[in-house]
Amino acid sequence: MTMDAIYRRAMRKDVSRLHDVRRRSILELALPTMPVAEAQAWAAQLTLSGMERKLRELEVWVAELDGVVIGWGAIRGDMLEGLYAAPEFAGKGVGAGLLAMLEGLMRERQFPSVRLEASSNARGFYLRRGYRATGPQTAKGAWPMVKEHLA
Repeated sequence: MTMDAIYRRAMRKDVSRLHDVRRRSILELALPTMPVAEAQAWAAQLTLSGMERKLRELEVWVAELDGVVIGWGAIRGDMLEGLYAAPEFAGKGVGAGLLAMLEGLMRERQFPSVRLEASSNARGFYLRRGYRATGPQTAKGAWPMVKEHLA
């Protein structure tokens, strides 16, 4: 099932919603793949001011449904810096739609591949979409991955 989401650049007024979507996504969706304390620590790493900084430093896009931000993704060059869907929309195509849109932007910009570091809970999502592991799990618990041949 895919949603009729609208994609747009994130704006400063979206900061608290982006922060909330990320926090709830981690706390509610990461748990089968990581201990509660680890998920809580990960969720707590990003403050509201940190989210504002992401908005300044990265290209952040949102998926919006009926005027509500239901997911977001961030890119910098050929690197996917984050992809989150509100838990109530998990498995409904929000993340897949955002990812496809962001990959399209990178393709238009002539990047041959997309790089990312997947969380344990997101690894399968990326593998199903043509990404492959490029190395072992990092000390921070992320899985380096790449999707080549965007062109």
